[in-house]
Amino acid sequence: MKRGFTLVEIMIVVAIIALLAAIAIPNLLRSRITANESAAQATLRTISTALETFAAANNGQYAAVETDLTGATPPYLNRAYCGLTESGYGYACNLAVDSYIVTARPVNCTTSGTRSFTMTTGGVLATDATCTAA
Repeated sequence: MKRGFTLVEIMIVVAIIALLAAIAIPNLLRSRITANESAAQATLRTISTALETFAAANNGQYAAVETDLTGATPPYLNRAYCGLTESGYGYACNLAVDSYIVTARPVNCTTSGTRSFTMTTGGVLATDATCTAA
């Protein structure tokens, strides 16, 4: 007697594996998007905190350039974020001595994130549910 699996048995196993993958992959992608969005919000809060701390130490005037935050001793920010892409989001900064606007936009609206975020003067975080890629 020959031992082994028949073609039908192998096809059933492959079908079960494909079904499990079809269920699991969308959940993994959604988890990644959620993690990217949370990281973007945290990064915006970090930048805003640095700007507000800088203003408190400089008579209410915000940093006009990001190097004022990264080049201070000790630095208000450990690294530069403006103009960079991190965790699927691109960051843009509009800094002035009297105000600031920092935005985080997903690189790809289907795999990086589904929302854009904006942090404005005073640490106000706004969410834009319509995705506009960076």
